[in-house]
Amino acid sequence: MKNVTLIGASGFVGTAILKELLERGNKVTAIVRNPEKITISNDNLTVVKADVSDEEKIIESCKGKDAVISAYNPGWTNPNIYEETLKNYPLILEAAKKAGVKRLLCVGGAGTLFVAPGVRVLDSGAIPAEIMDAVKSLGEFYLNTLVNEKDIDWVFFSPAGTLQQGKRTGKFRLGKDDLIVDENGQSHISVEDYAMAMVDEMENENHHKERFTIGY
Repeated sequence: MKNVTLIGASGFVGTAILKELLERGNKVTAIVRNPEKITISNDNLTVVKADVSDEEKIIESCKGKDAVISAYNPGWTNPNIYEETLKNYPLILEAAKKAGVKRLLCVGGAGTLFVAPGVRVLDSGAIPAEIMDAVKSLGEFYLNTLVNEKDIDWVFFSPAGTLQQGKRTGKFRLGKDDLIVDENGQSHISVEDYAMAMVDEMENENHHKERFTIGY
């Protein structure tokens, strides 16, 4: 059992990670803007109402934890998603460091994965314009900030191109910097399998100061 802080625990990915963590018996402090969205009741769960921009509260909620998992997302329909991602994700990183946490695991994006030598998903024309700001900002945080981070053991876990509700199969492939596609050229993963792999990583610590990815 580990003692974990989960940021963004009520979102699409955060909800799946929270469920996986608790089902494995981990102790979780869930940081959310809207506590009423957390419908799980568990003796190992503590829910904290906080905004990620409240650095002191985030630091306090991370102290003494084995790891911080961040599923932070300002909201896909948020018109300021680009600016808020680039403002708040570095705050999460700094808070984890100031709290003395050893590991930070970030729910990444697929945008910076490569689809061909020198060609990232971002440059492939595959990303719809309405979500480009979100994809770009998370990619910039990874490439410009995390890659240069030396003081905490971080991972940036990029999902497949399509991340959707599905089943927890446990049958998936992991990779490094290249988009994983199936025999039909499709890149996809269920949020349940993504959550399973994220918690596997939290428990087993197989990746260090690097990005990795998942797909079927």
